[in-house]
Order: sequence, then structure tokens, then C-alpha cells
Amino acid sequence: MEITPQGLAALTGGTVVGDEAAVITGFAKIEEAKKGDLSFIANPKYAHYIHTTKATAVLVGKDFDPQGECNATLIKVDDPYATLAELLRMVESMKPQPVGIENPVYVAEGVEIPENCYIGAFAYIGKGARLGNNVKIYPQAYVGEGVVIGDDTVIRAGVKIYEGCHIGARCIIHSGAVIGADGFGFAPNNGHFEKIPQTGIVVIADDVEIGANTTVDRATFGQTSIGRGTKLDNLIQVAHNVTIGEDNVFASQTGIAGSVHIGNGNMIAGQCGFAGHITVGDYNEIGAQSGIPKSVGSRQRLMGYPAVDARQFAKNQVYIKNLGKLFTEFNTIKK
Repeated sequence: MEITPQGLAALTGGTVVGDEAAVITGFAKIEEAKKGDLSFIANPKYAHYIHTTKATAVLVGKDFDPQGECNATLIKVDDPYATLAELLRMVESMKPQPVGIENPVYVAEGVEIPENCYIGAFAYIGKGARLGNNVKIYPQAYVGEGVVIGDDTVIRAGVKIYEGCHIGARCIIHSGAVIGADGFGFAPNNGHFEKIPQTGIVVIADDVEIGANTTVDRATFGQTSIGRGTKLDNLIQVAHNVTIGEDNVFASQTGIAGSVHIGNGNMIAGQCGFAGHITVGDYNEIGAQSGIPKSVGSRQRLMGYPAVDARQFAKNQVYIKNLGKLFTEFNTIKK
């Protein structure tokens, strides 16, 4: 890409402080940027880099004050991070996209492939599968019998989608993800465990992104479902019959046990665990490595195991840190 700060300001509704005609050719973090790069400051703790960065231009908030001399041109916008994301999407959309069917692939008889789709080498498309317009299926992906994939969805290399599952439009499923494997259902019987057939499916709504090596298990019966706009990071486990609502974000290594119901707009940090058969409301924030053993309401900030209010968790940590000193004082008084 090649653009000027003035051109970027016109695209983003920003204002330029500095050289409007400088040439921008790429993106970089502010501490690593070089001449020609565009960077950004969204977190105040990075503001000091404005005095040392070699970036040609930096996206900043409209109230940003460099508090001293800086060499970079400033582009002041309402939300630097959101603006950067939009610019990156624009650049990504300009990249050439693969189209057509490579060889060798297997496409079952009767499966229609729209002309603008891409099927990479060694991909497998099962009987009765239905693909929307502009679907991209990268090499070595498996699309099982009866799978439905919506328009503009991207299935990255090595993804496995078991039979009968439904994927919405504009989804992205990253390499190594498995959609529709059997749920972990076994019945104890005379000292051993017998498998319970998992006869349901997985339904993923529009605009969902699923990270690399994440697994979403099919339901015992009915469906495991993920709502519109929800984003799952890498290495997440979603068990059978889980229902996840809209616009949630889950960080890496979170595990969700069977039949959990999660609402909308929740933000779940890494390595959280959810016990089975509980309900989580809407717009909660749950800190890293938290354990959720029972149902949770809405609009709470939780942390720890068992998870408690984040402020109470912080107080508890102070108490724990001082336990040794308190016991020493107690024993002294007792003597």
C-alpha cells in the first residue's frame, strides 16, 4: 500500500497534525516502527513511545497531547484501535483471493460448487454438502456429508467439519479446528463405560470466528450452537449441547462443559473453566483462570476459583499474602 496522512484522514474522518504529504507504506507496532510505517496509540501506557518512535505517522485519539516534541505525524481520530482495525480490513480486502478448484480434490457427486468458490488441493467435500457463494475451503479440509456452509465463509487448511453441521455466512474457521466431533458421553455399566451415541449436530451462526485447534462437539441430540458474532480463540473446548449467544469473546484454553447456556456479550479471559449444566447471563467479564462452578447472572466482573466479584478477589489476595504475618502475630498474642 502507499498512502499519505491526508489520504488516511479523509478515509477515517481524522485530522492531521504534521506532514500531510508523507508516504505511508505499511503498519507496525509503535516501538518497532520504521520510516514509512503507520502505528497507533490506544493504551496510555504506550504514549511515551511518541517521542522515540520512527513511525512516519501515528493514529491517536482526538484529545491526545504528545506533551513535547515528536517526529511522527499525528492522525487524530475518535478511536485509534477501531480505526486501525478498519484500515487493516481494507488492506486485507485488496489482496488477491484464490478462486477455482485445485487438483486433486474429492467432491461428491451432485454437490454444486458456485463459480466464485475456492477448493484447495486434497480437500474433501461429502455427499449432500451445500456451499454458498464465495466460500473458500483451503487444502486438506474435510467437509462431511450434509454440511451447509454460508456465503463468504473461509475454512482454513486442515479443518474438519463432521456430517450434518451448519456453518453460517462470513465465518472464519482456522486450521486444525474440529466442528462436530462426538460429545464426551459415556454411561457407567458394571465397572466400565459404554458410549452414548451422539446424534445431534453443531450450528454456527453468521460472523463467527473459531481459532486454530478449537473443538466444538456435536450434541447428544438436538444441537450445540454458537450465536452470531461470537469469537473463539485457539485451543478452546466447547462440549456437547452447549448454547452460546451472540457477540461473546472467549480467550485461549477456555473449557466449557456439556449443556452450559451462555448469554450475549460476555468477555471470557484465558483458561477459564465452566462446570456443566449451568447458565451464564449477559455482559459479564470473567478474569483469566477463573472457575465457574455454578450459574452466574448478568453484568458481573468475576475472578478466581470459585469465581467471586473481582474486587473481592483482589481483597482476598491481599489477605492471603498477609496470612503468615497474621498467624505469627496471633501466636505471639496467644503465648
